[in-house]
Amino acid sequence: MNADDLKKQAAARALELVRPGMRLGLGTGSTAKHFVDLLGAKVAEGFEVLCVSTSEATQAQAVSLGIPMSTLDETPELDLTVDGADEVDPQLRLIKGGGAALLREKIVAAASTRMIVIADDGKLVQTLGRFPLPIEVVPFGLEATRRAVAAAIAASGAEGELTLRQRADGTTLVTDGGHYILDSHLGTIARPELLAQALNIVPGVVEHGLFIGLATGAILAGADGLKLLGRIE
Repeated sequence: MNADDLKKQAAARALELVRPGMRLGLGTGSTAKHFVDLLGAKVAEGFEVLCVSTSEATQAQAVSLGIPMSTLDETPELDLTVDGADEVDPQLRLIKGGGAALLREKIVAAASTRMIVIADDGKLVQTLGRFPLPIEVVPFGLEATRRAVAAAIAASGAEGELTLRQRADGTTLVTDGGHYILDSHLGTIARPELLAQALNIVPGVVEHGLFIGLATGAILAGADGLKLLGRIE
């Protein structure tokens, strides 16, 4: 069974949590895409939900499947968000943002009563940081912000190279919100809460990919079956 099959398994288990009439946050990324596909098939059979997307890509996918969509302005409180993660630790702290949607993902997750992470079990780590931490920044004053971010990282006890994320064609990636992303290659984040606090106060930082205190549960699919963390139901 390959990683994509495992992602589908996790997505299918998450779909079991969805009840008629729920207000759902739809995540972004390869695993979340499977969830949206499965939800679309259920909607086509007459299942009623109302959803908010975390990216333009997810919005387009959901609309193409006939899923009823709303916005956080129209529907500011959500029952459940289902999203992927680049890393998750046993305390349900996450690194997200590999798909460059971390800002909207965090806003939607914060507006939800529950957030369930779906992923293959390769995303489970004992210590966050192997995956580069995305930090979304405004283009204005980029070099000044980069230096301030580096200082914040150092003050939290971590260290590593900061790189400006590029597209495959060599141009600078621009997020749905019109921002850039600095990827911080730290290897290990010993104190995620401290680093999150340090990044939160840097002018020019819009958001970072440390999701702490947001996920209520995780469904991780592996060769030996599903591993459940936290509160799922």
